[in-house]
Amino acid sequence: MIGTLKGLVASVFLFLSILLINFLQMASVLVLPFSGAGFRAINRWFANTWWSACVFCTEKIFGIETIFTGDHVPSKENAIVVANHQSMADIVAIFPLGARLERLGDMKWFVKDVLKYVPGVGWGMLFLDCIFLKRDWLADRDRILKTFSRLRGLHIAFWLISFVEGTRNTPEKLAQSQAFARANGLRVPSEVLIPRTKGFTASMLGLRSEIVAVYDLTIGYEGGVPTLWRFLCGKTRRVHLHVRRFPVENLPMQEDELARWLMARFEAKDQLLTNFRKDAVL
Repeated sequence: MIGTLKGLVASVFLFLSILLINFLQMASVLVLPFSGAGFRAINRWFANTWWSACVFCTEKIFGIETIFTGDHVPSKENAIVVANHQSMADIVAIFPLGARLERLGDMKWFVKDVLKYVPGVGWGMLFLDCIFLKRDWLADRDRILKTFSRLRGLHIAFWLISFVEGTRNTPEKLAQSQAFARANGLRVPSEVLIPRTKGFTASMLGLRSEIVAVYDLTIGYEGGVPTLWRFLCGKTRRVHLHVRRFPVENLPMQEDELARWLMARFEAKDQLLTNFRKDAVL
């Protein structure tokens, strides 16, 4: 009961506060004709402030512990982040990593196009150079390339975060992914979906001159994957974030080779999560 009350109060606070930030973000458009850098600095501060509030709530109010494992990650480098996607809670679960490395305000997300019509987080992302996808490569390609051109031309600091499975891992989606793997002679996954490679390879080819590394992020929840509501009620006690860092100069140059590299990373991620189910260690 106390956890539910905490979740309700925190959710109301976070929602009302982000609506206020949405209003201030709209006002920040007045700065844009005079200074694009100033406009982005203002909105970076808004993002950092609100996402820091999310981290405070999860750690201090809900008592959720984040356990970091894997490679050392420098705090000041542009990167593409590829992660597994099990729940809407994944987005909030990633925030402590950004906070730890002081990169919360630099997070850019690949998100569903419909989200831009949602007050709060969706409206906020419109001001942050996030990429809204319709899941139609022909429709999305120009939008993606335009954003990449802006990131390159203005030398905007970023972590570009992508849930490359394309959707949340549900029993139905996993069954479909397993059937696809069998039909195409791929390793059949048990914990992840087969990644969609086009967005990743386009990101690598379009931003290679600007990025330093790719981070392969694996998210695991002790006690099972929570819904966002159960997460906000503090039902999850520990979240594990395992990061592998791959310098861009060590990655393939060709699109087909990059696609195979990503497939191999998700095969390794599948095994990592299989082991996590047994011993709760990533």
